[in-house]
Formats: sequence, structure tokens, C-alpha cells
Amino acid sequence: MTDDAFDADAYVSELRAKREEKDDFFGSHPQSPIPPEKRDDFDGLDYFDPDPDYRVTASVETHADPEPVTMNTSTDGEVRYLRVATFHFELRDTDLTLGAYRQEHDDSPTLFVPFRDKTTGQQTYNGGRYMELTPDAPLDELDEVVVDFNLAYNPFCAFTEAFECPLPPEENWLDVVVPAGEQDYE
Repeated sequence: MTDDAFDADAYVSELRAKREEKDDFFGSHPQSPIPPEKRDDFDGLDYFDPDPDYRVTASVETHADPEPVTMNTSTDGEVRYLRVATFHFELRDTDLTLGAYRQEHDDSPTLFVPFRDKTTGQQTYNGGRYMELTPDAPLDELDEVVVDFNLAYNPFCAFTEAFECPLPPEENWLDVVVPAGEQDYE
């Protein structure tokens, strides 16, 4: 389900341009998560084809008193986030929910949405993928947001063990296949 003013062709063109820009960054920038010794051979990330069907409108349930959620990390540690919202949506004829998080004392409008789906560990990174969402208004003023799985990306720990990454909590494990966004890096 997408919004009425949505231009699919322009969307796909913009998404492809963003992916090309990211590939350029990963292949040459000093802050790239690709280890320096592998950058010369890097020829871009693998992505699922852009698919507007994986850009969904979700209803927003905000949490006035956000609940702390402890997430395990890729290095067997733990990190604590606050669940500030829950998104309710339909994808592949299935009603689903995703928690949206912020770290404590983070006033940024950007929400962290880590998730796993039925591609995890097969076509996508075995630790799950991330999305970031920056709503157009404060969450408590919104009834709906667009959740775009085409923007799902691998955490930096998918590229090197030098990073510690939060793993999606079980509440964000989707029981559907989501062939959108970045695929596993090899």
C-alpha cells in the first residue's frame, strides 16, 4: 500500500542513484566499513531490485513512557534502547509490527528499526538488517509513516568484525520474506 502522490519511476531512479553513491563511498572513502585491503576489488553491494510494493504505509503507535529494550550485539555484548513507537502494517498479506527505537538521551528525530525476516542468513546478513526512519513531524503528531524496506541495509559488522552492532530483538523478527534492500555481503 503506497501513498497516492507516489511516482514509482522517479522513486526507482532516485533509489538507484542513492545505491550508486553508497557503492562509491564504500569503495573509496577512508570511513568505509570495507577493509582497506579489499576496497580495490570492491565492485558494489548486492541489492534486491527496487520494488515499490516493499514501501508500505504503517500506522504509528507511540509510547509516552518508552519501554527499555536490551539488544544483544554481534560481539556478545548488550546495548539498551528505548522503544518509542510501534509500526503496524501489512506486507505480503500478513499483518506485521516493528518496534522503532532510540538510545536513551537521544533527541534525534531519526528512528532505528532493526529487523530480521525470512531472508536473514540466506540472502541477507545473518545478523539482520537495519532501517532508519526520520518522520516529517514529531511521532505523537503522526497517524501514519512510510516504512521503506528498499532502504534496508547491512550493519557495519556485516563487512568486518571490527564493529559491534545491535542485533534485532525478537519482537522485530518478521515471519515473511522481504526481498528488498541490501543483500548479504560476500
